[in-house]
Amino acid sequence: MTTTFFGAIADDFTGATDLAAMLARAGVPVTLRIGVPDKAEASTAFEVIALKIRTIPSDEAVAEARAALRWLTQKGARRIFWKYCSTFDSTARGNIGPVADALMSDLRTDQTVHCPAFPENGRRVFMGNLFVGEQLLHESPMKDHPLTPMRDANLMRLLTPQVQRQVGHVAFPTVRAGVAPVRDALSRVQGHIIVDSIEDADLHVVAEACQDMPLLCGGSAIAQPLPALWRETGVMSAPVDDPLPTPGPGRIVLSGSCSAMTRAQVGAYLKTAVGYRLDPLELAQGGLKEVRAWLAAQDPNADKIVFATAEPKSVLAAQEALGVARAGALVEDALAQLARDAVAQGIGQIVVAGGETSGAVTRALDVDRLRIGPEIAPGVPWCFAGNDVAVALKSGNFGTETFFADAFEMLSAGGAVAAQ
Repeated sequence: MTTTFFGAIADDFTGATDLAAMLARAGVPVTLRIGVPDKAEASTAFEVIALKIRTIPSDEAVAEARAALRWLTQKGARRIFWKYCSTFDSTARGNIGPVADALMSDLRTDQTVHCPAFPENGRRVFMGNLFVGEQLLHESPMKDHPLTPMRDANLMRLLTPQVQRQVGHVAFPTVRAGVAPVRDALSRVQGHIIVDSIEDADLHVVAEACQDMPLLCGGSAIAQPLPALWRETGVMSAPVDDPLPTPGPGRIVLSGSCSAMTRAQVGAYLKTAVGYRLDPLELAQGGLKEVRAWLAAQDPNADKIVFATAEPKSVLAAQEALGVARAGALVEDALAQLARDAVAQGIGQIVVAGGETSGAVTRALDVDRLRIGPEIAPGVPWCFAGNDVAVALKSGNFGTETFFADAFEMLSAGGAVAAQ
């Protein structure tokens, strides 16, 4: 029986696949769980548990995260990772801080670092401020996020109201000075510590300095250097994996994200694919009959997309008419049903855009475990649910404009299997 060494808890489904992709890139086989597994289920060396707790009440988020932690530690996990979005998606009542506090208490540690930086995707932390590309977080499109609008780029100010422990900072000059100065700085502070990083080399410094901590928090990029560091120090042996399966040929994109990048991706894909736009107001009045009939009439192997992706003004109008929760639920439920319909029609390749949508789709397909394949774009891998279905769960802002076409091209060329 394999003993788990590394266990991660992710606050949404696309974030979980993002982290799993980073670990797979580091050369270790990764199992992604949808929800907390049954106690009796066997574990693997690297486990990532995907929860849907980013925007639920904080006490519920804490309870789910603690349940995931119990399963991981019972399976032997010696390193725990609390994975949240590289854009620190959280309101003042959000769940990043409360979950981190709870995990620290359960692990009996007085210190953890927070490092959401993901330079490869344009997320950088400098002097405690989070940048998205060349923009401060609160000046980026994240300021208009429908669920977690980000109004401040300063991570210390964002985190402090959420936690009971003190919040500290290891600044960029210390990180750039190397591993020993970072360790020295960490030895003088406790609580939650924001660590600057603007390049991949900085992440390697932080990872090396923090590799023995029982709990790390942040985006996925900080995790990539860890497996190699653990192998070098002898605390972990190299696990082995089996070849990946080959999914069925049919394809579809299901997009619930309204991020700026997803809007561009939908527009690019519609130049060659047929599409159907979901409107929450129309769903509230007419239900799913029309879109389900549309999907049934399509060639399973043709390029097609069903999307609720819209400009912020349209999203706001639907939310004002229906309420934020109902507008979101109508879209999620619709795309979940369409995912079931697609699989029933023999479609084996499904790209899903949006964290909430990804959670709804995986639950609808009764997926509780995924094997991680190669990356389509940084942080977005193909995942395999059994032998017949492959899913790519894309965070809204990830990928280039041609992401959807690139994803299917990878599978049609055999790249997903060959990459392993």
